[in-house]
Amino acid sequence: MSPAETQQSPVPEDPTETLPLLELRDGLSDVVDTDSALREVVEAFQAGSGPVAVDAERASGYRYSHRAYLVQLRREGSGSALVDPIPFGDLSALGDAIVDAEWIIHAANQDLACLAEVGMVPRTVFDTELAGRLLGYPKVGLASLVSEVLGYRMRKEHSAADWSTRPLPSPWLVYAALDVEMLIELRTAIEQELRREGKWDWAEQEFAAILSAPPREPKPDPWRRTSGMHRVRNRRSLAVVRALWEARDQIAESADISPGRILPDAAIVEAAAAMPVDRDTLQKLTAFKGRGAHRHMRTWWEAIDHARRLPDGELPKQGPRYDGPPPARAWADRDPDAAARLSAARAAVGEIAEAHRLPTENLLSPDTIRRLAWTPPAEPGLDVVKTFLREHGAREWQVGLTGQVLADALTVTAPAKSLD
Repeated sequence: MSPAETQQSPVPEDPTETLPLLELRDGLSDVVDTDSALREVVEAFQAGSGPVAVDAERASGYRYSHRAYLVQLRREGSGSALVDPIPFGDLSALGDAIVDAEWIIHAANQDLACLAEVGMVPRTVFDTELAGRLLGYPKVGLASLVSEVLGYRMRKEHSAADWSTRPLPSPWLVYAALDVEMLIELRTAIEQELRREGKWDWAEQEFAAILSAPPREPKPDPWRRTSGMHRVRNRRSLAVVRALWEARDQIAESADISPGRILPDAAIVEAAAAMPVDRDTLQKLTAFKGRGAHRHMRTWWEAIDHARRLPDGELPKQGPRYDGPPPARAWADRDPDAAARLSAARAAVGEIAEAHRLPTENLLSPDTIRRLAWTPPAEPGLDVVKTFLREHGAREWQVGLTGQVLADALTVTAPAKSLD
Protein backbone atom coordinates (compact mmCIF):
# COMPACT_ATOMS: atom_id res chain seq x y z
CA MET A 1 0.00 0.00 0.00
CA SER A 2 1.49 3.34 -1.04
CA PRO A 3 1.88 6.31 1.37
CA ALA A 4 -0.92 8.09 -0.47
CA GLU A 5 -3.25 5.16 0.17
CA THR A 6 -2.61 5.17 3.91
CA GLN A 7 -3.85 8.73 4.48
CA GLN A 8 -7.33 9.80 5.51
CA SER A 9 -9.46 11.49 2.87
CA PRO A 10 -9.13 15.30 2.59
CA VAL A 11 -11.55 17.55 4.44
CA PRO A 12 -14.65 18.19 2.29
CA GLU A 13 -15.64 21.66 1.23
CA ASP A 14 -19.19 21.12 2.50
CA PRO A 15 -19.05 20.85 6.33
CA THR A 16 -22.24 18.75 6.35
CA GLU A 17 -20.67 16.11 4.10
CA THR A 18 -19.20 12.95 5.65
CA LEU A 19 -15.85 11.64 4.47
CA PRO A 20 -15.32 8.04 3.36
CA LEU A 21 -13.05 6.21 5.80
CA LEU A 22 -11.46 3.85 3.32
CA GLU A 23 -7.75 3.77 4.15
CA LEU A 24 -5.60 3.04 7.18
CA ARG A 25 -3.25 5.64 8.63
CA ASP A 26 -0.36 3.21 8.97
CA GLY A 27 -1.22 0.78 6.21
CA LEU A 28 -2.36 -2.80 6.69
CA SER A 29 -0.02 -4.75 8.94
CA ASP A 30 0.48 -8.51 8.79
CA VAL A 31 -1.75 -10.69 10.91
CA VAL A 32 0.01 -11.69 14.13
CA ASP A 33 0.03 -15.50 14.21
CA THR A 34 3.54 -16.46 15.42
CA ASP A 35 5.14 -16.32 18.86
CA SER A 36 7.80 -13.86 17.74
CA ALA A 37 5.27 -11.51 16.16
CA LEU A 38 3.09 -11.66 19.30
CA ARG A 39 6.08 -10.75 21.50
CA GLU A 40 6.70 -7.70 19.32
CA VAL A 41 3.07 -6.60 19.64
CA VAL A 42 3.11 -7.11 23.41
CA GLU A 43 6.22 -4.93 23.71
CA ALA A 44 4.80 -2.27 21.38
CA PHE A 45 1.51 -1.95 23.23
CA GLN A 46 3.16 -2.02 26.62
CA ALA A 47 5.31 0.92 25.50
CA GLY A 48 2.37 2.89 24.10
CA SER A 49 0.44 5.58 25.94
CA GLY A 50 -3.19 6.40 26.65
CA PRO A 51 -6.26 4.21 26.16
CA VAL A 52 -6.35 1.17 23.90
CA ALA A 53 -9.00 0.65 21.22
CA VAL A 54 -10.03 -3.03 21.26
CA ASP A 55 -12.36 -5.03 19.04
CA ALA A 56 -12.97 -8.70 18.30
CA GLU A 57 -14.50 -10.55 15.38
CA ARG A 58 -16.52 -13.74 15.87
CA ALA A 59 -18.10 -16.09 13.37
CA SER A 60 -21.72 -15.73 14.46
CA GLY A 61 -24.05 -17.51 12.09
CA TYR A 62 -21.26 -19.83 10.97
CA ARG A 63 -19.85 -21.42 14.13
CA TYR A 64 -21.44 -22.82 17.28
CA SER A 65 -18.87 -21.25 19.56
CA HIS A 66 -18.67 -17.54 20.32
CA ARG A 67 -14.88 -17.48 20.35
CA ALA A 68 -12.87 -14.61 18.93
CA TYR A 69 -11.28 -15.31 15.55
CA LEU A 70 -9.52 -11.96 15.30
CA VAL A 71 -8.56 -9.33 17.89
CA GLN A 72 -7.85 -5.78 16.74
CA LEU A 73 -6.03 -3.18 18.83
CA ARG A 74 -4.79 0.38 18.42
CA ARG A 75 -2.90 2.66 20.82
CA GLU A 76 -1.05 5.92 20.61
CA GLY A 77 2.62 5.17 20.08
CA SER A 78 1.89 1.51 19.30
CA GLY A 79 -0.04 1.71 16.05
CA SER A 80 -2.56 -0.98 15.12
CA ALA A 81 -2.34 -4.74 15.38
CA LEU A 82 -4.45 -7.62 14.07
CA VAL A 83 -3.96 -10.71 16.22
CA ASP A 84 -5.18 -14.18 15.28
CA PRO A 85 -5.95 -15.85 18.63
CA ILE A 86 -6.41 -19.33 17.17
CA PRO A 87 -2.71 -20.34 16.99
CA PHE A 88 -2.17 -19.19 20.57
CA GLY A 89 -5.33 -20.03 22.47
CA ASP A 90 -4.16 -17.72 25.25
CA LEU A 91 -3.42 -14.01 24.83
CA SER A 92 -3.00 -13.20 28.52
CA ALA A 93 0.47 -11.74 27.88
CA LEU A 94 -1.13 -9.18 25.57
CA GLY A 95 -3.95 -8.56 28.04
CA ASP A 96 -1.45 -8.03 30.85
CA ALA A 97 0.52 -5.57 28.73
CA ILE A 98 -2.46 -3.22 28.49
CA VAL A 99 -4.34 -4.10 31.68
CA ASP A 100 -3.58 -0.76 33.33
CA ALA A 101 -4.92 1.19 30.35
CA GLU A 102 -8.54 2.05 29.66
CA TRP A 103 -9.98 -0.23 26.96
CA ILE A 104 -12.26 1.45 24.45
CA ILE A 105 -14.76 -1.12 23.19
CA HIS A 106 -17.87 -0.55 21.14
CA ALA A 107 -20.73 -2.64 22.61
CA ALA A 108 -18.50 -4.13 25.30
CA ASN A 109 -21.08 -6.71 26.37
CA GLN A 110 -20.68 -8.39 22.99
CA ASP A 111 -16.90 -8.71 23.13
CA LEU A 112 -15.86 -9.04 26.77
CA ALA A 113 -16.75 -12.73 27.04
CA CYS A 114 -14.77 -13.83 23.99
CA LEU A 115 -11.84 -11.63 25.03
CA ALA A 116 -11.87 -13.15 28.51
CA GLU A 117 -11.87 -16.60 26.90
CA VAL A 118 -8.41 -15.85 25.47
CA GLY A 119 -7.12 -14.26 28.68
CA MET A 120 -7.78 -10.58 27.95
CA VAL A 121 -9.69 -8.93 30.83
CA PRO A 122 -9.76 -5.13 31.29
CA ARG A 123 -9.87 -3.23 34.57
CA THR A 124 -11.55 -0.19 33.08
CA VAL A 125 -13.59 0.23 29.91
CA PHE A 126 -15.16 3.00 27.87
CA ASP A 127 -18.11 1.66 25.91
CA THR A 128 -18.78 3.99 22.98
CA GLU A 129 -22.13 2.39 22.17
CA LEU A 130 -23.44 2.78 25.73
CA ALA A 131 -22.11 6.33 25.87
CA GLY A 132 -23.98 7.08 22.66
CA ARG A 133 -27.19 5.85 24.28
CA LEU A 134 -26.65 8.09 27.29
CA LEU A 135 -26.24 11.03 24.92
CA GLY A 136 -29.50 10.24 23.15
CA TYR A 137 -28.13 9.40 19.71
CA PRO A 138 -30.90 7.68 17.73
CA LYS A 139 -28.41 5.29 16.08
CA VAL A 140 -25.53 3.94 18.16
CA GLY A 141 -23.83 1.51 15.80
CA LEU A 142 -20.14 2.25 15.38
CA ALA A 143 -20.53 3.46 11.79
CA SER A 144 -23.42 5.74 12.76
CA LEU A 145 -21.57 7.31 15.69
CA VAL A 146 -18.36 7.80 13.71
CA SER A 147 -20.40 9.51 11.00
CA GLU A 148 -22.42 11.67 13.38
CA VAL A 149 -19.63 12.63 15.78
CA LEU A 150 -16.49 12.60 13.61
CA GLY A 151 -17.87 13.00 10.11
CA TYR A 152 -16.47 9.81 8.54
CA ARG A 153 -18.35 7.10 6.65
CA MET A 154 -17.19 3.62 7.63
CA ARG A 155 -17.21 0.46 5.57
CA LYS A 156 -19.54 -2.21 6.99
CA GLU A 157 -19.80 -4.68 4.12
CA HIS A 158 -17.95 -7.47 5.96
CA SER A 159 -19.75 -7.26 9.31
CA ALA A 160 -21.45 -10.64 8.77
CA ALA A 161 -18.42 -12.43 7.31
CA ASP A 162 -17.23 -15.86 8.43
CA TRP A 163 -14.23 -14.77 10.47
CA SER A 164 -13.16 -18.38 11.03
CA THR A 165 -12.02 -18.39 7.37
CA ARG A 166 -8.28 -18.90 6.94
CA PRO A 167 -6.45 -17.15 5.47
CA LEU A 168 -8.55 -14.03 6.03
CA PRO A 169 -8.94 -12.00 2.81
CA SER A 170 -7.13 -8.66 2.71
CA PRO A 171 -10.34 -6.58 2.28
CA TRP A 172 -11.74 -8.16 5.45
CA LEU A 173 -8.58 -7.28 7.35
CA VAL A 174 -8.78 -3.66 6.21
CA TYR A 175 -12.38 -3.56 7.38
CA ALA A 176 -11.39 -5.05 10.76
CA ALA A 177 -8.51 -2.60 11.23
CA LEU A 178 -10.80 0.34 10.42
CA ASP A 179 -13.03 -0.69 13.32
CA VAL A 180 -10.36 0.48 15.76
CA GLU A 181 -8.95 3.27 13.55
CA MET A 182 -11.24 5.98 14.92
CA LEU A 183 -12.20 4.61 18.34
CA ILE A 184 -9.75 6.73 20.31
CA GLU A 185 -10.89 9.95 18.62
CA LEU A 186 -14.52 8.91 19.04
CA ARG A 187 -14.00 8.27 22.73
CA THR A 188 -12.41 11.69 23.25
CA ALA A 189 -15.22 13.51 21.46
CA ILE A 190 -17.94 11.57 23.29
CA GLU A 191 -16.37 12.22 26.69
CA GLN A 192 -16.48 15.92 25.95
CA GLU A 193 -20.19 15.64 25.13
CA LEU A 194 -20.89 13.64 28.27
CA ARG A 195 -19.18 16.26 30.42
CA ARG A 196 -21.01 19.13 28.71
CA GLU A 197 -24.37 17.45 29.37
CA GLY A 198 -23.55 16.53 32.97
CA LYS A 199 -23.62 12.81 32.19
CA TRP A 200 -19.98 11.89 32.72
CA ASP A 201 -20.64 10.49 36.21
CA TRP A 202 -23.51 8.45 34.78
CA ALA A 203 -21.21 6.98 32.15
CA GLU A 204 -18.54 6.08 34.70
CA GLN A 205 -21.12 4.22 36.77
CA GLU A 206 -22.40 2.39 33.69
CA PHE A 207 -18.90 1.37 32.60
CA ALA A 208 -18.09 0.09 36.09
CA ALA A 209 -21.35 -1.89 36.10
CA ILE A 210 -20.35 -3.64 32.86
CA LEU A 211 -17.20 -5.00 34.46
CA SER A 212 -18.83 -5.94 37.77
CA ALA A 213 -21.80 -7.72 36.22
CA PRO A 214 -21.92 -11.44 37.04
CA PRO A 215 -21.62 -13.93 34.18
CA ARG A 216 -24.88 -14.41 32.36
CA GLU A 217 -26.76 -17.49 33.48
CA PRO A 218 -28.01 -19.75 30.69
CA LYS A 219 -31.68 -19.12 30.05
CA PRO A 220 -33.99 -21.99 30.96
CA ASP A 221 -35.55 -23.91 28.10
CA PRO A 222 -33.48 -22.30 25.32
CA TRP A 223 -35.42 -24.35 22.77
CA ARG A 224 -38.40 -22.07 23.40
CA ARG A 225 -36.59 -19.33 21.51
CA THR A 226 -37.00 -21.27 18.25
CA SER A 227 -38.24 -18.84 15.62
CA GLY A 228 -41.88 -19.47 14.67
CA MET A 229 -42.91 -21.02 18.00
CA HIS A 230 -46.25 -19.20 17.81
CA ARG A 231 -47.34 -21.85 15.28
CA VAL A 232 -46.89 -24.66 17.82
CA ARG A 233 -50.28 -25.20 19.43
CA ASN A 234 -50.07 -28.16 21.84
CA ARG A 235 -47.73 -29.80 24.34
CA ARG A 236 -46.98 -32.82 22.14
CA SER A 237 -45.79 -30.52 19.37
CA LEU A 238 -43.75 -28.61 21.92
CA ALA A 239 -42.05 -31.89 22.80
CA VAL A 240 -41.11 -32.33 19.14
CA VAL A 241 -39.60 -28.85 19.04
CA ARG A 242 -37.61 -29.59 22.18
CA ALA A 243 -36.39 -32.98 20.91
CA LEU A 244 -35.31 -31.65 17.50
CA TRP A 245 -33.69 -28.56 19.02
CA GLU A 246 -31.66 -30.63 21.48
CA ALA A 247 -30.61 -33.13 18.79
CA ARG A 248 -29.54 -30.29 16.51
CA ASP A 249 -27.66 -28.58 19.34
CA GLN A 250 -25.62 -31.69 20.09
CA ILE A 251 -24.60 -32.02 16.44
CA ALA A 252 -23.81 -28.31 16.15
CA GLU A 253 -21.67 -28.25 19.28
CA SER A 254 -19.73 -31.34 18.25
CA ALA A 255 -19.03 -29.96 14.77
CA ASP A 256 -18.70 -26.30 15.85
CA ILE A 257 -21.23 -25.25 13.24
CA SER A 258 -24.05 -22.76 13.74
CA PRO A 259 -27.23 -24.76 14.52
CA GLY A 260 -29.23 -22.98 11.82
CA ARG A 261 -26.84 -24.27 9.17
CA ILE A 262 -27.55 -27.85 10.20
CA LEU A 263 -31.32 -27.59 10.47
CA PRO A 264 -33.21 -24.27 10.19
CA ASP A 265 -35.77 -23.29 12.80
CA ALA A 266 -38.43 -23.39 10.07
CA ALA A 267 -37.83 -27.13 9.67
CA ILE A 268 -38.22 -27.77 13.39
CA VAL A 269 -41.51 -25.87 13.51
CA GLU A 270 -42.80 -27.53 10.32
CA ALA A 271 -42.13 -30.97 11.78
CA ALA A 272 -43.82 -30.06 15.05
CA ALA A 273 -46.89 -28.77 13.24
CA ALA A 274 -47.10 -31.72 10.82
CA MET A 275 -46.33 -34.43 13.42
CA PRO A 276 -45.13 -37.00 10.81
CA VAL A 277 -45.99 -40.63 11.57
CA ASP A 278 -42.87 -42.14 10.02
CA ARG A 279 -39.51 -41.29 8.48
CA ASP A 280 -40.81 -41.31 4.91
CA THR A 281 -43.44 -38.72 5.79
CA LEU A 282 -40.80 -36.58 7.47
CA GLN A 283 -38.59 -36.65 4.37
CA LYS A 284 -41.44 -35.30 2.26
CA LEU A 285 -41.75 -32.12 4.30
CA THR A 286 -40.48 -29.13 2.32
CA ALA A 287 -38.00 -27.94 4.97
CA PHE A 288 -36.41 -31.40 5.21
CA LYS A 289 -35.50 -31.75 1.54
CA GLY A 290 -32.27 -29.74 1.84
CA ARG A 291 -28.89 -31.42 1.91
CA GLY A 292 -28.16 -30.40 5.49
CA ALA A 293 -31.43 -31.74 6.85
CA HIS A 294 -31.15 -34.94 4.83
CA ARG A 295 -27.67 -35.74 6.15
CA HIS A 296 -29.00 -36.34 9.68
CA MET A 297 -32.44 -37.66 8.79
CA ARG A 298 -32.14 -40.69 11.06
CA THR A 299 -31.37 -38.43 14.02
CA TRP A 300 -34.31 -36.15 13.27
CA TRP A 301 -36.76 -39.04 13.01
CA GLU A 302 -35.50 -40.66 16.23
CA ALA A 303 -35.96 -37.35 18.05
CA ILE A 304 -39.50 -36.94 16.73
CA ASP A 305 -40.41 -40.55 17.46
CA HIS A 306 -39.15 -40.17 21.03
CA ALA A 307 -41.27 -37.05 21.51
CA ARG A 308 -44.33 -38.81 20.06
CA ARG A 309 -44.00 -41.63 22.62
CA LEU A 310 -43.45 -39.49 25.73
CA PRO A 311 -45.98 -39.97 28.56
CA ASP A 312 -48.25 -36.96 29.03
CA GLY A 313 -46.63 -36.19 32.36
CA GLU A 314 -43.26 -35.63 30.68
CA LEU A 315 -44.48 -33.19 28.03
CA PRO A 316 -43.30 -29.58 28.37
CA LYS A 317 -45.64 -26.99 29.77
CA GLN A 318 -47.31 -24.56 27.40
CA GLY A 319 -45.60 -21.48 28.84
CA PRO A 320 -41.94 -20.97 29.75
CA ARG A 321 -40.74 -20.92 33.33
CA TYR A 322 -40.47 -17.37 34.65
CA ASP A 323 -39.94 -16.10 38.19
CA GLY A 324 -41.29 -12.60 37.54
CA PRO A 325 -44.75 -11.08 37.35
CA PRO A 326 -47.28 -12.16 34.71
CA PRO A 327 -47.51 -10.40 31.34
CA ALA A 328 -48.59 -6.79 31.84
CA ARG A 329 -51.56 -7.20 29.50
CA ALA A 330 -53.20 -9.47 32.11
CA TRP A 331 -52.78 -7.10 35.05
CA ALA A 332 -55.98 -5.10 34.57
CA ASP A 333 -58.08 -8.22 35.16
CA ARG A 334 -55.90 -9.93 37.76
CA ASP A 335 -54.89 -6.90 39.86
CA PRO A 336 -56.27 -3.52 38.74
CA ASP A 337 -54.27 -1.64 41.38
CA ALA A 338 -51.02 -3.20 40.13
CA ALA A 339 -51.97 -2.18 36.59
CA ALA A 340 -52.56 1.38 37.78
CA ARG A 341 -49.20 1.42 39.58
CA LEU A 342 -47.42 0.13 36.48
CA SER A 343 -49.07 2.71 34.23
CA ALA A 344 -48.11 5.55 36.57
CA ALA A 345 -44.55 4.27 36.98
CA ARG A 346 -43.99 3.83 33.25
CA ALA A 347 -45.34 7.30 32.49
CA ALA A 348 -43.19 8.96 35.16
CA VAL A 349 -39.98 7.17 34.13
CA GLY A 350 -40.75 7.91 30.47
CA GLU A 351 -41.06 11.64 31.19
CA ILE A 352 -37.70 11.68 32.99
CA ALA A 353 -36.05 9.76 30.15
CA GLU A 354 -37.43 12.17 27.58
CA ALA A 355 -36.30 15.19 29.60
CA HIS A 356 -32.75 13.82 29.73
CA ARG A 357 -32.70 12.52 26.12
CA LEU A 358 -32.32 8.90 27.18
CA PRO A 359 -33.84 5.64 25.99
CA THR A 360 -36.21 4.59 28.76
CA GLU A 361 -34.53 1.19 29.09
CA ASN A 362 -31.20 2.89 29.80
CA LEU A 363 -32.75 4.95 32.55
CA LEU A 364 -34.23 1.93 34.30
CA SER A 365 -34.79 -1.70 33.37
CA PRO A 366 -38.42 -2.32 32.34
CA ASP A 367 -38.30 -5.61 34.27
CA THR A 368 -37.39 -3.74 37.46
CA ILE A 369 -40.36 -1.40 37.02
CA ARG A 370 -42.71 -4.34 36.48
CA ARG A 371 -41.47 -6.23 39.54
CA LEU A 372 -41.79 -3.14 41.73
CA ALA A 373 -45.33 -2.40 40.53
CA TRP A 374 -46.56 -6.00 40.81
CA THR A 375 -45.19 -6.69 44.30
CA PRO A 376 -44.57 -3.33 45.98
CA PRO A 377 -42.93 -3.08 49.42
CA ALA A 378 -45.33 -3.16 52.37
CA GLU A 379 -44.37 0.43 53.22
CA PRO A 380 -43.37 1.99 49.87
CA GLY A 381 -41.45 5.04 51.05
CA LEU A 382 -38.56 6.65 49.18
CA ASP A 383 -35.80 4.87 51.13
CA VAL A 384 -37.46 1.48 50.68
CA VAL A 385 -37.87 2.05 46.95
CA LYS A 386 -34.25 3.11 46.61
CA THR A 387 -33.15 -0.06 48.36
CA PHE A 388 -35.32 -2.13 46.03
CA LEU A 389 -33.80 -0.46 42.96
CA ARG A 390 -30.24 -1.04 44.18
CA GLU A 391 -30.99 -4.70 44.92
CA HIS A 392 -32.15 -5.05 41.32
CA GLY A 393 -28.97 -3.60 39.85
CA ALA A 394 -29.87 0.08 39.40
CA ARG A 395 -26.94 2.47 39.55
CA GLU A 396 -26.94 5.48 41.89
CA TRP A 397 -27.64 7.98 39.11
CA GLN A 398 -30.69 5.93 38.12
CA VAL A 399 -31.85 5.65 41.72
CA GLY A 400 -31.51 9.39 42.18
CA LEU A 401 -33.54 10.24 39.10
CA THR A 402 -36.34 7.72 39.50
CA GLY A 403 -36.64 6.91 43.21
CA GLN A 404 -39.18 9.58 44.18
CA VAL A 405 -41.47 9.24 41.16
CA LEU A 406 -41.59 5.48 41.63
CA ALA A 407 -42.41 5.86 45.32
CA ASP A 408 -45.25 8.17 44.30
CA ALA A 409 -46.46 5.73 41.64
CA LEU A 410 -46.80 2.98 44.22
CA THR A 411 -49.53 4.97 45.98
CA VAL A 412 -51.73 5.03 42.86
CA THR A 413 -54.84 2.84 42.88
CA ALA A 414 -57.27 1.86 40.18
CA PRO A 415 -60.48 3.93 39.85
CA ALA A 416 -63.43 2.37 41.60
CA LYS A 417 -65.77 0.57 39.20
CA SER A 418 -69.16 2.14 38.72
CA LEU A 419 -72.11 0.17 40.07
CA ASP A 420 -74.35 1.33 37.19
